[in-house]
Amino acid sequence: MIAPFIGPVIDRVPGGRRFTVLIVNFLRCITIVAMIPRINSVALFPLAFISLVLARTYSVSKTALIPTLVDDDEELVAANGKLGLLAGLIGFAAVAPAGLLQLIDSRATLMMSATMFALASLASLQLPRHVATTPRTTELAEIKELHGSGIRDAALSMMLLRGVVGFLFFHVAFWLRDERAGTMWFALALGLSSLATMLANAISPLVRRLISERTMMTSSLLVIGVTGIIAGVFGGITFGIILIAVANGVGSIGRLAFESIIQREAPDANRARAFVKFETRNQLVWVGCGLVSVVFTFPGAVGFAIVGVACAIGSIFFLASNNARTSS
Repeated sequence: MIAPFIGPVIDRVPGGRRFTVLIVNFLRCITIVAMIPRINSVALFPLAFISLVLARTYSVSKTALIPTLVDDDEELVAANGKLGLLAGLIGFAAVAPAGLLQLIDSRATLMMSATMFALASLASLQLPRHVATTPRTTELAEIKELHGSGIRDAALSMMLLRGVVGFLFFHVAFWLRDERAGTMWFALALGLSSLATMLANAISPLVRRLISERTMMTSSLLVIGVTGIIAGVFGGITFGIILIAVANGVGSIGRLAFESIIQREAPDANRARAFVKFETRNQLVWVGCGLVSVVFTFPGAVGFAIVGVACAIGSIFFLASNNARTSS
């Protein structure tokens, strides 16, 4: 609910996105430090909410900032892939020390997180000073390009991909609660999803050189669709874990393809503003679809089938739309 307000607020921060990244990381550090003495009190929940809002603010800022730091479209895809791969590697590297600290005291793990955010604040000072506030005026050419049929179809497909990932995350989490060793299975699902995302970020630039961005998006939807239908037919924990890993990995390929489409088909658009707009919308879809899986607790196989059918229909729609636009 708060996500739509984040982008406009970021645009008006004096000092631009460089300062936004710095202050957000600093505030995340302060918020986690405030959690430490309140870990067993009700006050933990509003602090956790603040932490989530700051995390989303950082995500939007980073997505908007990257296009201002690269020179061309090819570098944008490579930069996003490298950042995603680096984030995954660092996440895995942090698991072991965080787990050991958790055995000692949960507050020790929080202190480790606070230290990391403090270091991130210092690292943000290395960002170029030219990363400034986004212009408030919107040109007519920008409006026309961003509302073209090509970008509109790609945006709808990206929303579907993000919605599927959000739906599966909560669906699998709530479904595994009632299964034996459910927490262990869910941890395995998250671990494999992270590995799949890292692999996708590593190979996406290579895939883009072999096939077009639109083919990448169509293939992403089709792969998830087929996997979801198979998981729905056979059911079971194994197929559910495979599906969530495939959705996260293939979804990352679709995301990089979508960003490349925006860059190519909207050359007159303000990159930062456009990415803030689409990122905010996609995050809302992620939350909304996740909420659906929480409110309606579907059986495991039913949820998998819903994902498969939705992505299969989405791939057919996207392919038909592309063919119609090409023929015209």
